Amino acid sequence: MRNLTMIALTMLSLGLGRPAQAEAQQTLDSMSGTDIARFTQLAMDCIPQEYPNKLNQVLADASQLQPPKVLHPAFYGCYDWHSSVHGHWMLVKALKAYDPLPGRDAIIARLGTSLTPEHIAAEVAYFEQDSKSWERMYGWAWLLQLQNELLSWEDPNGQAMAQALQPLADYLRDRYMEFLPIQVYPVRTGVHPNTAFGMSFAYDYALTADDQEFAALIASTARRYYGGDEGCPMAWEPSGEDFLSPCLEEAALMSRVLPAEEFAEWLARFLPQLDDLDGFTPADVSDRTDPKIVHLDGLNLSRAWNLFIIANRVGDDARAEALRDKARQHLDASLPHVTGDHYVGSHWLGSFAIYALTREQ
Repeated sequence: MRNLTMIALTMLSLGLGRPAQAEAQQTLDSMSGTDIARFTQLAMDCIPQEYPNKLNQVLADASQLQPPKVLHPAFYGCYDWHSSVHGHWMLVKALKAYDPLPGRDAIIARLGTSLTPEHIAAEVAYFEQDSKSWERMYGWAWLLQLQNELLSWEDPNGQAMAQALQPLADYLRDRYMEFLPIQVYPVRTGVHPNTAFGMSFAYDYALTADDQEFAALIASTARRYYGGDEGCPMAWEPSGEDFLSPCLEEAALMSRVLPAEEFAEWLARFLPQLDDLDGFTPADVSDRTDPKIVHLDGLNLSRAWNLFIIANRVGDDARAEALRDKARQHLDASLPHVTGDHYVGSHWLGSFAIYALTREQ
């Protein structure tokens, strides 16, 4: 009964039952703070939940066999480190984007409990002793996206948290600076190590932080990796456990770093399929209790946000609206299923939902 009730409330809050385009437009334009609180509650529930937990450690010795909360006092919940990080991001973004947001004081208190100088110092220490590739680049990217939101939040609480988090942001920024020059080939997978995704969020942070050296490295590396790409095989997507679209992640990165006219020329070579999107349909998620298959809900949401990002750069109003319509179809396919019923999805999908819902602007 609880599952049916939550699904019914979700469908009502999203206005399901109207024609698809009107339904999605309602989702984007008219969701209230109460609606958004469905997603923030997922993060509020999982951020302090220590178990189950996937540490993904490489152990040097037995002394490193410690509980998650000891190893990661800031980001120990939500099943894994990166999901905890983007759960924190989602709470900050929701506070900034939706006012009044139900539970605002409790959300700020939860964030303040995590993001203390002592906790962040422990997180930096963990990175210093772990392998070079730990959380590269997915977790790195979300951490910088979290700091991006904090730096741009004109609120005393946000500024205090940003100051606390900055040492870890600085550390991971330097990791990018060391790594990108020596990574000869980009990773084009549809899951965590995708290079285009990792660079996109890092570029957002570099612009907000006015870090021109970092932004220039990301832009030049994007050109080196992707500047000559043509005919991305969209027909090969999705793979069975994707939550990112390799083609769209790359296009969204290039939309950030290329001037408008150059991006238009590059996009025409790289994704000519964007002129005919009839066959580009949301992924079918057959089992939302399966931790890999449910990735496809994330794919629908990340496709949506990238289509919005690309639409904002194409310059042609009719083409942009076609891309936005396709983005809304992908939102419609998965937003109703972002619930707390199955932890394999609920510990991370709320963040993807909020990011997608705030990318149309």
